[in-house]
Amino acid sequence: MSGLRIAILTHSTNPRGGVAHSLALAEALCRLGHEAVVHAPDPDGRGFFRDAGCPTVPVAAKAVSGDTVALVRSRINDYLRHFATPAACDFDVFHAHDGIGGNALATLKHRRLIPVFARTVHHVDSFTDPVLAQWQDRSIREAARLLCVSRTWAEWIRNDLGVEAGVVGNGVDLSAYSCAPSETDAAVRDRWGLGPGPVILSVGGFEERKNSAGIVAAFVRLREHHPHAQLVVAGGASLLDHASYQARCRAALAAAGLAVGPGLAVIETGPVPQSDMPALYRLADVLAFPSWTEGFGLCVLEAMACGTPAIVSRRPPFTEYLDATDVLFVDPADPDDLVRAVETALVPETRARLRAAGLKRAAIHSWRACAERHLDAYAACARARQEPIYA
Repeated sequence: MSGLRIAILTHSTNPRGGVAHSLALAEALCRLGHEAVVHAPDPDGRGFFRDAGCPTVPVAAKAVSGDTVALVRSRINDYLRHFATPAACDFDVFHAHDGIGGNALATLKHRRLIPVFARTVHHVDSFTDPVLAQWQDRSIREAARLLCVSRTWAEWIRNDLGVEAGVVGNGVDLSAYSCAPSETDAAVRDRWGLGPGPVILSVGGFEERKNSAGIVAAFVRLREHHPHAQLVVAGGASLLDHASYQARCRAALAAAGLAVGPGLAVIETGPVPQSDMPALYRLADVLAFPSWTEGFGLCVLEAMACGTPAIVSRRPPFTEYLDATDVLFVDPADPDDLVRAVETALVPETRARLRAAGLKRAAIHSWRACAERHLDAYAACARARQEPIYA
């Protein structure tokens, strides 16, 4: 296939899984000889959370006051303004990674500015707001080609929509995520005041689908036997409103007498630059990731590549690509099960076994292979440019 110009649309410039996937995918596509350009609304004008080895377009975005519906509507309109002319739409393929980009592309299709688009479904949210639910549904149903990062969501699409979706998986950059110590480790340890531990790392902020309340409940019990244990809650940038759930988690910590802040029992970092994440993984004794809902769980591969044992939910998508020898599986509804898993991961023999298995598992997930699994869908979308509608 000759080189394609591919517009990849994601919802944010912040370090979220779908954004990290979009950047890494585009970099791999560029190495394969294509021109993949990642777009995202950028209301702060700061650009993407990391430097990228692919072209990027931080899309001008208006500041928004209001609820999530108002924010999502504004971000869709930001994209529509950006792609308002045929010149701006001079791409062979359009590929959305979320409902915001998917709705913008669906509207551009109806305006006959583009012929078709592809859509990756990382996961499907359960929205109570009917407008958000409708936007999510439209962004999936109007795509010409559907892709998923796991079989779990491909099966959901088949069962609910009667449409086949390709499974493209995920990858990890072993040049960025490594178990080899670096000078960044000491700086990250000092910045956040990490002590003797054990250090439990949670990625994704305080969020319901991440099962943060379950992690907090387990951590409170863990501190009874490990008084110096620290919980690091990394990330958390999101377009969705998690304020009430975050308040619930913080109230549970306060009730247990656990303070939040650098050097304290619980450390909430907010978004972390990618350059610091490998150090944070290496400094952690374990990654606690007992999510209720995930598209794939990219941070699990990243932790494994850094030699950090991972604890995940005993449910898909984790059970798709991980074996019982790779990680410690837990019941996400049982905080005591998570406590037992942490204790098990601290045993030197178990830790060494999980470290070796995790490094091996991470090594077989390459971004190049992920990019190659997109090419058939891209070729089909590119052919649509030749249809009469585009003449």
